Amino acid sequence: MRRLAVALAVLGIAGPALAGESPLARFEKVCGPMVKAINTGDYQGVRRDFNEMMAAAMSLEKTKAFFEGLKAQLGKIKKVESGRYVPPHTAVFPARFEGGAVLDIKIVLDGEGKIAGLWLLPHTTDIPVPKEHQTKLALPFRGRWHVVWGGDTKEQNQHHDVPNQRFAFDFVVTNENGISHKGEGKANQDYYAFGQEILAPAAGVVTDVIRGVRDNVPGSMNPYSALGNAVFIRHAEYEVSVLAHLKLGSIRVSVGQKVQPGQVIGLCGNSGNSSEPHLHYHLMNTPLIQDGTGIKVFFEDVVVEKDGQPAQKKHHSPVKGETVAPQQAAEKDKPATAPTGRPWGIPPA
Repeated sequence: MRRLAVALAVLGIAGPALAGESPLARFEKVCGPMVKAINTGDYQGVRRDFNEMMAAAMSLEKTKAFFEGLKAQLGKIKKVESGRYVPPHTAVFPARFEGGAVLDIKIVLDGEGKIAGLWLLPHTTDIPVPKEHQTKLALPFRGRWHVVWGGDTKEQNQHHDVPNQRFAFDFVVTNENGISHKGEGKANQDYYAFGQEILAPAAGVVTDVIRGVRDNVPGSMNPYSALGNAVFIRHAEYEVSVLAHLKLGSIRVSVGQKVQPGQVIGLCGNSGNSSEPHLHYHLMNTPLIQDGTGIKVFFEDVVVEKDGQPAQKKHHSPVKGETVAPQQAAEKDKPATAPTGRPWGIPPA
């Protein structure tokens, strides 16, 4: 089937969802009425949620001609399937037509929730998402790191509403008082995590490397290069690790390179959409970040401390508020220590 597309006019990005509202809900509010208007021939209604640029690009006459031609070719839209949110400003809804065809309705919203871009494209099959990963993953660092965000709920994990990062983690290093920096923390070098070695969590092949992004001054964030310096590692067909916010100039691997478990891939930094030095890690089903779906992660042989009580875990998915470390670090002759030198005793779980 030939490619079908409506003119694009993008202005800004989608604004934040309302409290308690999923990001996809903003797109559903405009998609449903638009599809109803298409089926009833209400072409003014089709254009109701266009922003000014989109309305100028798609006049009433063009809108009518396009959608009447579409209905003549494929029939009316029988059903719109559940959509897929593509951060930060796009959603895709598969639409089934009377003639049997399936097209993807791709919608871009501006900051006011108005349609800034609209396409009808040949449907692409969703990338399979494993129910659980088969690769045995180790924590991608040495020593003790605190889980700032991690878990299965929005309260535990600020990434929860972003499909490719739904089960992501943010890790920092803290002292015995739970503070992540020395002094006032005005410089990256004040932070205990900054410059720490970041490791490959399992064997794999590097699929993507992002370099050249400056480290932020603490408190300043760079949403224009959200991941900052980053490394993607494919462990299996639908299992790709993403390690982000690495230090400028620190990445030690290249695209196509095979890596081994525990190999140093770079240093922890503060690049990208990051307010202080930390490691962002998530696992998804494709190296295409915009098309990815997050996979819940379980790390092997982890020592977990919560409320001051450490315990050994063979298979564990970290949760906000925990402090975690690779078990082998705790089994060496010298115990793992916090930046202050506090030893960590390890009773059995």
